[in-house]
This record gives sequence, structure tokens and C-alpha cells, in this order.
Amino acid sequence: MTDGWPEGWTRKEGNRVARSRHDSVPAEHPHAYERDPYGDPYAGDQLGGGRIYPEPQRRRRRRWPRVLGAVFVVLVLLVVGGYFYLDSRLKRESVLVDYAGRVADTPGTNWLVVGSDSREGLSKADQRRLRTGFAAGRRTDSMMLLHYGSGGTSLISLPRDSYVPIPGRGSNKLNAAFAFGGPKLLVQTVEKATGVHIDHYAEIGFGGFVGVVDAVGGVNICVKEKINDPKAGLNVQPGCQNLNGGQALGYVRTRAFARADLERVEHQRQFFGALMSKATSPGTMLNPFRAVPLALNSTSNFLVDDGDHLYDLVRMMWAMKGVSGGDGVTTTVPIGGGGSAAGVGSYITWDRTRSATLFDALKNDRKIPSSVVTK
Repeated sequence: MTDGWPEGWTRKEGNRVARSRHDSVPAEHPHAYERDPYGDPYAGDQLGGGRIYPEPQRRRRRRWPRVLGAVFVVLVLLVVGGYFYLDSRLKRESVLVDYAGRVADTPGTNWLVVGSDSREGLSKADQRRLRTGFAAGRRTDSMMLLHYGSGGTSLISLPRDSYVPIPGRGSNKLNAAFAFGGPKLLVQTVEKATGVHIDHYAEIGFGGFVGVVDAVGGVNICVKEKINDPKAGLNVQPGCQNLNGGQALGYVRTRAFARADLERVEHQRQFFGALMSKATSPGTMLNPFRAVPLALNSTSNFLVDDGDHLYDLVRMMWAMKGVSGGDGVTTTVPIGGGGSAAGVGSYITWDRTRSATLFDALKNDRKIPSSVVTK
């Protein structure tokens, strides 16, 4: 029975809306407002037009990009932090200072590399074992001018007994400049004598040299003839062999030759080149048991100018490696003769014409003519 209103329709009765009794559910029914668990899961209030949809499942995010990113950040921090830590370990001294009449900047890059006889870091037992003596202070035992640029790479030995003018001290042996005024006066003397502007300075003492050589596991050197020099603590046979730190120090110091200092500077260039080649080889750089001790020994034993940093030292090592590999020129300043003077002793002089040609090539960043390369 109906009241004349279509079934399923609603109508307004006063202030309320009424539904057709055909679609109504008795209020007293116990399950009037419960959902049928076996019914349509999408069923809802048909009158209200709404539906109940199941909650979508969340896709599991991949975590490996986050992990990879975190690892990358940690590695970057370690590399950057390690660099600044090692850079802070370098010994520094104000060496390359301006002075009246200083040589203007020249093309290319020039290093003055000095091996001093400083016993710093060596115990009395070490000094006896290495036959270094017990002298205090530091003096120059070797001096080399390293140049690299568009004209190639060259390593020039400056014999310590070279007779040159020393600013404010007259003429004397080159190593006397270091004794008189340390690295500053030595740099001024070299610049005045060569006309080459020095851009960087590096110095290493006896103890540091031994530590660096031992850190890379020794260096292979081909010895031309038997050397037995008790003063340098060296006794080696001819042939190619691996020299440890103590033997290497004796090898670059010995003067037990007819040509004395001239033969020694050749050994110094040979060994320093081989050392840098070993230090920058994959076998050293990729081996943490060698790379870490090498980095620690090098940075704690090299003395550089205030303006020099670790990356400068690395660049210097790579340049020396190139020279030792045959990609450059290694030679000694052309020698003209010798002499002696009171208060100076025996000395050697440079060939003015040939040495001027050599240094002129360096000043202008040109290839060194073969006519001035000492064979």
C-alpha cells in the first residue's frame, strides 16, 4: 500500500525528509545498520552517493640509493679531511720573500729542491748507524733546480761547491749561502746566479729522506761499480738492486769517486727521480700499507715555503717522475773549471757561456739545447 508517492523517492514533510517505506529498514531489526560481511565491499550509502574504497597498498621504497649516497658523502668527507690534515703536517718557513732587485717572474714553474744534512728526528743510535755524524744545525747536501712548463721538464743539479756571488757576503761556495742565511739567502743566491725566478721551495733532511725511502719499501737502483765508503756507511756491489733508507742515504752522500761532488750530484738526480717514480706508482698509491706511511712521512719531513701546499708537492713529485722516465732533461750546470781561495777552500766554477745558454732556456720556458747538457 502506498500513499501515492513513487517507491524509492523522497519527499519533504515539514522540516524533515521522508523516504518511501518500501526502502526503509525497520529500526527494531538487530542488524539494521551492520554491513554484510559477505556483501559487496564497495557498497555504501546509495542515497548519499558515497562508496568505501579499500586503502591502496604502499610500495616499498628502495633503500640502496640512500645508502649509496651516504657512503659517497662519507668518502668525500674522508678525502677532504685527510687532505687538509696532511697539508697541515707540512713544515713551513717564510723562504720566498721579495727583496730589492729580485728577478721578475719567469714562464713555467721552478722549484728549488734541497737535501739538507739536518739530523732532526734521528737518535744518537740512528746517527751512528747511518754514519751521519753528530753536527748540529743544518747545511745543504744537495741542491737541484726543477723546471716544468711548455718547454718541457728538466732537473738541473747545482753542485754545492759552485763558486758564486752571495748577496752581502762576496763570493763563496753555493752551500755557504745556506750556512750564512738559511733558505732565504740560498734562494736569493740561486736567483741572482741563474736569472731564474724560484716559485716553490722544498727541503728534506737525513731522517726524513730515510723515512720516505723505507715507507715505499726501498728503491731499485742500478749501481755502475762497487762502492765501499765507510764515511757514508755504504757498501754495495755493481748491478741493479733495492736500496733501503740507510743505503739510499749513503748512495746520495758518498763522494768516493775521482770526480767527487760531480759524480755525487748525478747519483742524487738518479735516486730522487727513481724515488718519485716509486712513490707515485700504482703499487704504492693503491697499497694503503705503503701509501699511508708515505703520506705521513713526507708531510712531516718536507719543509716548504709558507705559500706552498700539498698539491704543489704532489705536482713536484709527478714532474720528477716524468724526468726519471725519460720525458725531460737531467743534467748538471756546465762546469768551467776549479780553483781555491783562502777561507773558501777548493771550489768549481760554471762555464759562463754554456751555463748562460742553459739558464736562458729555463727563463724563457724553452727546450734546453743538447749542446749544454752534460753527458
